[in-house]
Parts: sequence; structure tokens; C-alpha cells
Amino acid sequence: MEGLSHESVVVMAKAFAMAVGGFAPALAIGRLVAKAMESIGRNPESAGKLFVPMLLGAAFAEAIAIYALVVVFTLK
Repeated sequence: MEGLSHESVVVMAKAFAMAVGGFAPALAIGRLVAKAMESIGRNPESAGKLFVPMLLGAAFAEAIAIYALVVVFTLK
């Protein structure tokens, strides 16, 4: 029985890393923005106070996706 080649295992690992590394931050950013918009809808005066923390949270979640991309590029 033949085993998987090294190249195919690396490709599958890269695909899995990008799938998980992209899916989780996308969910986090979606939830973050949805909750911020819900909060602004309930209290429109809070828009100025919510905008910067919302952007910071989205940037930190996006950084996780960038880390996954870096890991994919380092796999050989």
C-alpha cells in the first residue's frame, strides 16, 4: 500500500491551516461588527465611542488570519 507523498501532505496542511486561519477570524469580525451595529442601532449616540474599539478588534482578528498566512508560507 502506497503512502501519501510528502508534497501532498504539505499541500493538505497548507489548505487546512488557511481554512481554519481564515474562517475563525472571519466569524470573529462578522460577530464584532454585527454587535457594534446592533449597539449603535439601540443607542445612536454611542457610535463615536464604539468605532475605534470595533476597528481595533477587527484588526486584531485579522492579524490572526495573517499569522495563518505566514505559517502557510513557512511550510515546506
